[in-house]
Amino acid sequence: MRASGLNWQGLMEQLQQALPHCEVTDQSLAYFKYPKRTVSVNLPVRMDDGSIRVFRGYRTVHSTSRGPSMGGVRLHAGLSAHECEVLAAIMTLKAAVADLPLGGAKGGVDVDPAELSAHEMEGLLRRYTSELVELIGHSEDILAPDVGTDAQAMAWMLDTYNENTGQTSSGVVVGKPLALGGSYGSKDSRGRSAALVAARVLRENGESIERARVAVYGFGDGGRKAAQTLAAAGALIVAVSDQDGAAYASSGLDLDALSAHREANGTVRGFATDITADEVIELDVDLLMLAYDYGSVNAGNAHAVRARYVVETTNRAVLPDAERFLHAQGVTVVPDLIASIGGVVVNYLEWVQDASNFFWSEEEIESAIDVRVDAAVDAVLEFMRTRQTDMRTAAYALALNRLHNATVMRGLYP
Repeated sequence: MRASGLNWQGLMEQLQQALPHCEVTDQSLAYFKYPKRTVSVNLPVRMDDGSIRVFRGYRTVHSTSRGPSMGGVRLHAGLSAHECEVLAAIMTLKAAVADLPLGGAKGGVDVDPAELSAHEMEGLLRRYTSELVELIGHSEDILAPDVGTDAQAMAWMLDTYNENTGQTSSGVVVGKPLALGGSYGSKDSRGRSAALVAARVLRENGESIERARVAVYGFGDGGRKAAQTLAAAGALIVAVSDQDGAAYASSGLDLDALSAHREANGTVRGFATDITADEVIELDVDLLMLAYDYGSVNAGNAHAVRARYVVETTNRAVLPDAERFLHAQGVTVVPDLIASIGGVVVNYLEWVQDASNFFWSEEEIESAIDVRVDAAVDAVLEFMRTRQTDMRTAAYALALNRLHNATVMRGLYP
């Protein structure tokens, strides 16, 4: 399950397709084409064997035109500054589609987290935060979890920031534990929103999610919650994959039993019929939920996709060349800017709660997420109908219009 092929050129080509439907000027588009700031840092860490190892870290702030930037911290082998810039730009678009007062950011460290002990991981993340302490903050740049980081990672980064600044500021990170000012729904919102949006898209096309056959590529937090939400609505989850393989059952998987099996064995393999992760992408299903990482469907494997709907539960899961091919085959691609916005919405709600020091119940959080996700889907679908375009183009155009309005109103300083 190796992602590949993320580049700025592909993003800009898709944006170009949206420009005829936008009110964007060359001046405001120029702001989008260049990230506000990208920094790289060297991170020396003392390893468990006493040696010193130096890692390379990055942080990109793409835009602050609509508010402070927010974006994930990922630990990923081969991570580059370019990758962070593309993903930060996507976060800017996603926040604009959700109509949130935020800009986009992304960062992380070039490392395979599986190679680190918990002690080494803590040292690396604390050093990363220390190097960025003057550039981040609740009103500047907010750190969020991403590939390779979780609530515990965010707790370490929060503590490091507070120790460095001598203040108690819980809003500098989101996705942290409830006991430290975190929010309900942090782990589940992305997958849940992807499932709800997928069901909504099927209804818009006169179809039902009930008895729809679904394959889930990536059974982490997002994929698991997407599968559970779709199953609760009556869908048949016929296959799921993780880093070690995949489980398949034509009559549908028992997700509770599957989760227990994975908890006990560390993998979904051995639960039902074993297939490869790549074979999940090739299954003849109604919905293919892509919940692994960017580039899961690319020019090399798009020809093998037989699903009628492909849903980006994670950012940039379908690369541009692959999406053009899928459109030509009549496949509907539900883009990340809509499908996975539950993640950025819950991060925004956590940030708001931290700022006010007033926290909502789990039911209130779920309701608030659903309202904002529904509003974003309504806006994109209406744009699609009015302009007769595909869903990604509509989402991009809507986001660019909102960014353009903010840029024009701000003007140019000095």
